[in-house]
Amino acid sequence: MALRSQLLRTVYNGSQARQFSEARKERAGVTKLREVLEDRLQDIKKAKTWKHERIITSPQDRKVTVQGAKGEFLNFCANNYLGLSNHPEVVEAAREGLKKYGAGLSSVRFICGTQSIHKDLENRIAEFHGREDAILYGSCFDANAGLFESMLTPEDAVFSDTLNHASIIDGIRLCKAQKFRYPHRDLNELEHLLAHSEARIKLIVTDGVFSMDGTVAPLKGLRTLADKYRALLAVDDSHATGFFGETGRGTEEYCGVPGAADIICSTLGKAVSGAAGGYTTGPRELVTLLRNVSRPYLFSNAPPPPVVAASLKSLELVDRSSELRQRLQDNTRAFREGLQSAGLTVSGDQHPICPVMVEAPLAVELASGMLERGIYVVAFSYPVVPKGAARVRVQLSAAHTPEDVKRAVDAFATVGKDIGLVK
Repeated sequence: MALRSQLLRTVYNGSQARQFSEARKERAGVTKLREVLEDRLQDIKKAKTWKHERIITSPQDRKVTVQGAKGEFLNFCANNYLGLSNHPEVVEAAREGLKKYGAGLSSVRFICGTQSIHKDLENRIAEFHGREDAILYGSCFDANAGLFESMLTPEDAVFSDTLNHASIIDGIRLCKAQKFRYPHRDLNELEHLLAHSEARIKLIVTDGVFSMDGTVAPLKGLRTLADKYRALLAVDDSHATGFFGETGRGTEEYCGVPGAADIICSTLGKAVSGAAGGYTTGPRELVTLLRNVSRPYLFSNAPPPPVVAASLKSLELVDRSSELRQRLQDNTRAFREGLQSAGLTVSGDQHPICPVMVEAPLAVELASGMLERGIYVVAFSYPVVPKGAARVRVQLSAAHTPEDVKRAVDAFATVGKDIGLVK
């Protein structure tokens, strides 16, 4: 009887699928859409900016397997700075969170989508950063998308570094404040803009560490200007939280100006568990306002409990020991020094984001040669980065062994010679 019921369901489902397929006749509007989009897709291919996604068939770790490729690859292009994405304790915490709280809440926070574990994580984040309160989002992109529109009006002004992340750029576009951009880390031009602004609220916003370049924002100078012109300072610390600075408190700690930022937005999807989620932390009144009017918060489900549990465990591991941070620093130093000795140019500051700078035609060739040698890296060229600034971006992890780093350095040296990059 069970087999007969299963067969009947299979026949029924197949019949329903055929009915829907037959009913979905091509409409004139869809035909026109296909034509327009095909032209755009061809333009992307001609511009050589087509995104080829490699399918990873293993957990995120120091080594990964890739669909269609033999063997394992040393992974040097992930944001897995502390190696926690597949850490046994983090995985077990996620499993326990799933068992205790379920897969998700099927609703947004203010209806029936908040559990005690969400409040635990928000309190832990506020404590970690030494701020009054914090609010969780599905991603840091959502945190940035919800910040500016919520707090700024046409009476206010926002001042943004030209190399800020796309999420900051898009978030600023959504608000009605006066908008100004200053050249990358140019404090003189920023001061000029601040001095000539009569806005009610002046908000300076910057990445703590810039994701494509590995450069660090001049937080001390930014704080000085903010104080001089009675402005606020907001920092997106996604590429610093958990591992940058002596205790992993991010760019503020690294720059020696703890508490410099009035507002911090950051992610739980990089060094801290590597799963997903983001947050904003700062003054209690701001966080309360965001809970009431921030659209990505009000109209999106809460981060799922397994992700929240993994993040709580990751923050515990960050505070438990400095070993992972020290290992990451050692790997970063060894890689940068090794590539410089090999005659290659590595941009950025002393950060695990290590852009290997090359001429645009050689970027893809260099990355392909590295892949052939079992090193997983990705090439970037215009318009993802400015013209004349093509690169293969390398990201170090605490999960890498000294032997892994040496193997990557040797491979870069060999491929660099093979393609004529190094004489």
